[in-house]
Amino acid sequence: MNFLRGVMGGQSAGPQHTEAETIQKLCDRVTSSTLLDDRRNAVRALKSLSKKYRLEVGIQAMEPLIRVLQTDRSDSEIIGYALDTLYNIISNDEEEEVEENSPRQSEDLGSQFTEIFIKQQENVTLLLSLLEEFDFHVRWPGVKLLTSLLKHLGPQVQQIILVSPMGVSRLMDLLADSREVIRNDGVLLLQALTRSNGAIQKIVAFENAFERLLDIITEEGNSDGGIVVEDCLILLQNLLKNNNSNQNFFKEGSYIQRMKPWFEVGDENSGWSAQKVTNLHLMLQLVRVLVSPTNPPGATSSCQKAMFQCGLLQQLCTILMATGVPADILTETINTVSEVIRGCQVNQDYFASVNAPSNPPRPAIVVLLMSMVNERQPFVLRCAVLYCFQCFLYKNQKGQGEIVSTLLPSTIDATGNSVSAGQLLCGGLFSTDSLSNWCAAVALAHALQENSTQKEQLLRVQLATSIGNPPVSLLQQCTNILSQGSKIQTRVGLLMLLCTWLSNCPIAVTHFLHNSANVPFLTGQIAENLGEEEQLVQGLCALLLGISIYFNDNSLESYMKEKLKQLIEKRIGKENFIEKLGFISKHELYSRASQKPQPNFPSPECMIFDHEFTKLVKELEGVITKAIYKSSEEDKKEEEVKKTLEQHDNIVTHYKNVIREQDLQLEELKQQISTLKCQNEQLQTAVTQQISQIQQHKDQYNLLKVQLGKDNQHQGSYGDGTQMNGIQPEEIGRLREEIEELKSNQELLQSQLAEKDSLIENLKSSQTSPDTNEARASARDSEQTAELKQELATLKSQLNSQSVEITKLRTENQELLQKIEAFAQSVPVPVESETVIAAKATDVEGRLSALLQETKELKNEIKALSEERTAIKEQLDSSNSTIVILQNEKNQLEVNITDSKKEQDDLLVLLADQDQKILSLKNKLKELGHPDEEEDELESIDQDDEDDEDEVDDKDQGDN
Repeated sequence: MNFLRGVMGGQSAGPQHTEAETIQKLCDRVTSSTLLDDRRNAVRALKSLSKKYRLEVGIQAMEPLIRVLQTDRSDSEIIGYALDTLYNIISNDEEEEVEENSPRQSEDLGSQFTEIFIKQQENVTLLLSLLEEFDFHVRWPGVKLLTSLLKHLGPQVQQIILVSPMGVSRLMDLLADSREVIRNDGVLLLQALTRSNGAIQKIVAFENAFERLLDIITEEGNSDGGIVVEDCLILLQNLLKNNNSNQNFFKEGSYIQRMKPWFEVGDENSGWSAQKVTNLHLMLQLVRVLVSPTNPPGATSSCQKAMFQCGLLQQLCTILMATGVPADILTETINTVSEVIRGCQVNQDYFASVNAPSNPPRPAIVVLLMSMVNERQPFVLRCAVLYCFQCFLYKNQKGQGEIVSTLLPSTIDATGNSVSAGQLLCGGLFSTDSLSNWCAAVALAHALQENSTQKEQLLRVQLATSIGNPPVSLLQQCTNILSQGSKIQTRVGLLMLLCTWLSNCPIAVTHFLHNSANVPFLTGQIAENLGEEEQLVQGLCALLLGISIYFNDNSLESYMKEKLKQLIEKRIGKENFIEKLGFISKHELYSRASQKPQPNFPSPECMIFDHEFTKLVKELEGVITKAIYKSSEEDKKEEEVKKTLEQHDNIVTHYKNVIREQDLQLEELKQQISTLKCQNEQLQTAVTQQISQIQQHKDQYNLLKVQLGKDNQHQGSYGDGTQMNGIQPEEIGRLREEIEELKSNQELLQSQLAEKDSLIENLKSSQTSPDTNEARASARDSEQTAELKQELATLKSQLNSQSVEITKLRTENQELLQKIEAFAQSVPVPVESETVIAAKATDVEGRLSALLQETKELKNEIKALSEERTAIKEQLDSSNSTIVILQNEKNQLEVNITDSKKEQDDLLVLLADQDQKILSLKNKLKELGHPDEEEDELESIDQDDEDDEDEVDDKDQGDN
């Protein structure tokens, strides 16, 4: 290093040559030295020379330094020196200008070295890999070097990083670094990386950038934070501006709610530092990015609703009405509130309810309008208030009606204690300040935008010009001021108001033409050959006259369409008229106003056109040109076509309403049909289940019959005789009564079926077809009736087959009872001891009690089923719709048949149970034997259980 100091000491013999030689020797040491310390010292020396001799070091040392980054990664110190040296070569931030080097040459030098460095894409990839090193002396200079590369050749470096694996993700880790210097420079790096690159913006956003940046802003103190907060806000703007995907992600991630604390600035008159003003200004701009009119309408609307729901709009209105707020912050807050409420009815209604903290309280709209018409207020503030008023009325017919109502005679405060919005607009419209005239005229035009009702209401407004003179209408007063030859800005504003007022409103056109002085004034203005300054006024007069022709309903005989066109042709000339009309769209300020809704003008003199008015001109210029060249016959044909179209539209509207009503009815019928289909399917399922159960019971009954026949063959007559003891005569009588009752129920159901058949025939014969739709409905009803009749016939056949089965079962039951009685009379009974008989009788008694209990349970089940049948019948009877009466009748028949099947099922169950009891008793008596006393004992058991118990006790004592 002593050698280096001697060389760089400024020796007189060829200094430039000595510098170049020294740098060359150092580069040779970096390239050829085998000792790491020597290479490290050489790189350190190059670093110290790189600021003063940037060009020489850059030309000779760039390749050796890149090679050091590749080969000496294990030594963080030499890597840090190499990165610092490359940063000094490429960066222009700390350039020490010497001799002939100009700033422009310095910038070109940095771009050239950047181009050399990124020519090999591996160099950028190598730099990204070095950023993974946690060592401060490696990571920090690496961040600065990459930032400098992005500043010089941003798009090329962005593309290299984009295609590099995990390139963006590595850079996102910088935001999580605990060292604030690296974190803050990482924010600057991401600013340069995300500038004008949507793909990288999306990747950064989905790498959780919003969460990390908002955390940093909160940690730094929100708007009270330092320049770090400013850098984070700029990065957020880069990620969100003109990026719909990121805006949607920001909204859905509930990050809008985290913006509310930014604007809790209180109401202090102090504490507004320059940094705080800058931070709050950027925060307001970030809100505007989310609700910008240039965004898709759906995205803007959802962000506006979220801002109202989380209280952000309320917080902005608090700043709006606060005292001590700097003028530029107040102006930007007004612009922000404007775009938050623009086109959102909920937000507009809330803004209308905001009051200023005055005594008495005044609506915020009135306070803002007072600033707009006050010529002492700053120009930018007045523009912001106008924009706020325009956004409040945008697609807000309710707000338009409220503003116009303040001008009507019935709503004006006679006491004069309070000033309304309408009074302020009229005051501004007729003041001596031309800018106030223009702003008030444009504001009033927005109260009439696309609202024919308010255009007609405004015709009722009367103004008192002076004491003793009668009042004149607002429309007449506007034309009077025009004819007085006021300033161009005032006349332009009034002409824009009149054009907006008369467009799409034939009644207003009639009122305008009723004043005989208006048409001569317009034709005179258009026909004159004036200077360039007056050409715009001539174009607007031509537009107003063209509107009076195009929207003329010919109610005034002296100013019908044809007469006005003849007047133009005689006094002006059609070609001259169209030429003057084209002056509007050719004006230099017209295209500027048509780009954005916000009135953003460099000076008051440039405040000529309104954004909404430019859209009106674009819409009407072509149709007015066609209307001027049309003949009277074409006008008549057009009017006839219009009348025909109106009639056709009325007819179409009528039929649309009819079709809409029929669609509603059709939907209701479809729902009812689907409900009935579901019920039908459920009933069909129930019928299927009942049929299967009946089949099961039939199988069980047949099986019992076979078993009974076998028992009769094997056991002899004495076994049959004993079955009589298991059946009580009372039970047999009850069973017969139930059979008779079922038979009567069956006859009743058959009579009901006959009634339903006759009802179906009557309904079928009474159907009519008055029109095409009813004919189709009748056809459908006939098909449904046929289907119902077919199903009814099927159900009848099922009922008849079941009736035959019941009769057959009843006959077989009677035959079995007769056999039992016959066998009981002819069976001889052997004699057994009294003790054995008593024990066996007790056992039989227990078993009989169990059987009786089972019989009782079966009866309860029969009762429950009967109740269920009644409930189902009541439910089905409640459906009383005339549209589906055939279907309801079918359902009722199905219910009745289902009930009969249930009763048949109950009878089968009882018969099967009785057969089972007979068989079981037969088996028991077979096991016990058959003495003569046994019948007497069993009968005595059935009559008196207590006597049987005493007799058993006596026999037991006798045996003992």
